[in-house]
Amino acid sequence: MILKKNAELRTRMQYGETEMVIRRDIYLNKLISKKHNRLIKVITGIRRCGKSYLLFNLFRDYLSSENVADSHIVEMAFDLYENIEYRDPKVFFPYVQSRIKDKEMYYVLLDEVQLMGDFEAVLNSLARMENVDVYVTGSNAKFLSKDIITEFRGRGDEVHMSPLTFREFMSVYSGEKESAWKEYVLYGGIPLVLEFAEPEQKVDFLKRLFEETYISDIVGRNKVRNKSELEELLNILSSAIGSLTNPSKLSDTFRSIKHKTMSQNTIKKYIGYFEDSFLIDSAFRYDIKGKKYIDTPVKYYFTDLGLRNARINFRQVEETHAMENIIFNELKVRGFNVDVGVVKTNEVDRSGKNIRKQREIDFVCNKGSKRYYIQSALALPNKAKREQEQRPLLLTQDGFKKIIITKDALAPLYSEEGVLMMGIFDFLLNENSLEI
Repeated sequence: MILKKNAELRTRMQYGETEMVIRRDIYLNKLISKKHNRLIKVITGIRRCGKSYLLFNLFRDYLSSENVADSHIVEMAFDLYENIEYRDPKVFFPYVQSRIKDKEMYYVLLDEVQLMGDFEAVLNSLARMENVDVYVTGSNAKFLSKDIITEFRGRGDEVHMSPLTFREFMSVYSGEKESAWKEYVLYGGIPLVLEFAEPEQKVDFLKRLFEETYISDIVGRNKVRNKSELEELLNILSSAIGSLTNPSKLSDTFRSIKHKTMSQNTIKKYIGYFEDSFLIDSAFRYDIKGKKYIDTPVKYYFTDLGLRNARINFRQVEETHAMENIIFNELKVRGFNVDVGVVKTNEVDRSGKNIRKQREIDFVCNKGSKRYYIQSALALPNKAKREQEQRPLLLTQDGFKKIIITKDALAPLYSEEGVLMMGIFDFLLNENSLEI
C-alpha cells in the first residue's frame, strides 16, 4: 500500500450530529504514486464527486503528515469569489512566483483551473520549474483531459475520479448490505447525498443538482440554443441505460415518442456534451473472434444512478439495468477498458436451416494482459437460466476467465464448465473479487 502513516485519511462529512468518514483511498493512492513525476496531475470527474475534498483535504493532510510546511503548499480555488482576481494569469503566475522562497519542493494545488485564462500555458510554465509539483482539478474533459495531450505537450497525467463505489458507500452505512443496496440503486453515490436523512431530501437535492448544476453547466459551456431538445434526448438516454442504440435509433425514438425531429448530427453533438461532462460513459461492441470493433450500435451508462433516476423522476428504477450499470462503473473504477462482447456463430434452427447469430457478452474487460468476460444476471433460478447465461461465454472458446455476477446470495463457485459465479456483494465489496 502507498498509504503508510495515512491509512486512515478519509473524506469527512457531517451527517446529523455525527461525523461521517468515507474512504477515498483509491484516488489518494494514485495522487501519492504520481508525486514528483514532473507532470501536471489533473483530477477529473463529474461535478460533486469529491475532487476538491480529495485535493484540499485528503492530499493536503497527507502532505502535512509528510512534514511539508504550510508555506510550501500553494492553494487556489478559482470558483470562489474571493479568488476571482487570480483568474487573470498575469495576476496568478506572479503570485505563485512570489511564494517560492527557496529550492525546496513546492506543491501547487488548484481547483477548477479551467476558470483561469490561458491555464494551459500557466500550468506548462509551472511544470517546468524544478521545485514545483502541480495538482489541478476540473469538471470537464473538453477543457482538461483532451487538452492534456494537445496543450500540455505530454506534461499531463490524469487521475479520473468517480462518485462513491458501493464499497465506499458501505464504509459509512450503518445498516445491512441489502438495505444499503436499495439506497445505492435509488440515490447513487454523490457524496453530498449522504448528508440528507430523509428520502424526500435526497430526491429534491438530486433533482436540483441535475438542473442547476449539470444541465446549466452543459448549456452554458456549449452555448446550446435549444435546451428543451437537449433535455429530451437526455431523458431518452436515461430510460434506456444498457440498451444498444445509435444516433439513427435515437432520432427515430425522438420522432415517434416526442413527435419532433432531431438530426443525427445534433444527437451526436449532444451525446458528446454529456460524455465530456462525465454524465454518461459508452461501451462499444467488440467482435471477440474477429478481433475488431463494431462501430454501431453502442451502450450508454450513467456515471451515477442517483442522477439518472432524478432525470426520470425516479421512475423505471429496474434492478436488472441498475445492476448492470453499477457493475460497469465498478469495472471502470478498477481501471479496466470495458466493451460489449459479440460472439458470431453458425447455428441450426428448428427447421434444420443454417443461420448466423450474434451472442452478446455484457462486458469484455481488459487491463494490460488480463481479460475477463462478465455477464450480469439478476437471478439464476434454474439450470436453463444458468445455461443461457453461460452459453455466450463458452462460445468464445478461449482461456480467459469467464464470470457470471448475480444478485442471488451466492457464494463464489465454479460451474462444471469452468465459469465462476458470484453474488453482487462479493464482487463489489472485494476489490480483488475477479481473482478468486
